Amino acid sequence: MRWAWVTTCFLVGCVSFHPRSASWPQDASVGADRSPGAAPASETSPGPSPWRVIGLSREGRPLRVRRLGTGPRRVIWVGGIHGNEREGVVSTAELPAAFAAVAGALDRVTLTILEDINPDGTAANTRGNAAGVDLNRNYPARNFLPGPTYGARPLDQPEAEALHDLVCDVRPHLVIVAHSWRGDHFINFDGPAVRHAELFSKRSGYRVKPSDRIAPTPGSLGSWVGRTLQIPILTLEHERGSDPRRCWEATREAILAVILSA
Repeated sequence: MRWAWVTTCFLVGCVSFHPRSASWPQDASVGADRSPGAAPASETSPGPSPWRVIGLSREGRPLRVRRLGTGPRRVIWVGGIHGNEREGVVSTAELPAAFAAVAGALDRVTLTILEDINPDGTAANTRGNAAGVDLNRNYPARNFLPGPTYGARPLDQPEAEALHDLVCDVRPHLVIVAHSWRGDHFINFDGPAVRHAELFSKRSGYRVKPSDRIAPTPGSLGSWVGRTLQIPILTLEHERGSDPRRCWEATREAILAVILSA
């Protein structure tokens, strides 16, 4: 049954599917044979799993994820994709405890938290990775465009490849990615996510902005996940330079609401 999913995913944008199993052998929820509608297998404890390495950045920094819960609803949180947009760092650190504290959350949702997909950019305070490629333009979406800052081909950057494989393996019902925007804050969405965006807006006060009202985003994570795979994806745009603690406080209720909303 797993290969039936891989074939389907390949046809709509999951290419060269090869999860980085070397870093996950002790986790039964990754690499297990399960049907497309099944939830990942249980962790050994109901709390968060240890950090796991799913790949390495260009400069050899670990790309780490952890998993909470065993529920049938699957959600991925990405703590950062641009190295100079770190306003979501406190949210990423606080989310495990906040999620686990919600009654019944661990039984309803399997939450996978990707700490930072661009640790090299974070270390250098640059938008792109160590090769100067924008990791939000390197996915096999139908609108991918090759270029010096987009990559010569989809997934030619190890960080983008690792996130691609994670999405194909988890098969999430929702993806949430932390970003920031100069002089503004809002919730952006791609794919069938308008309901999630409206709920987020209601709980946070961040207004909704569909991607097609902002700017072209060739090869973006939103284009691939939301439009090619038709999986709801939310892009959380905090105001650039805001205190990350205040960003978390302003959006905590909204983040938890969309994670738990079926």
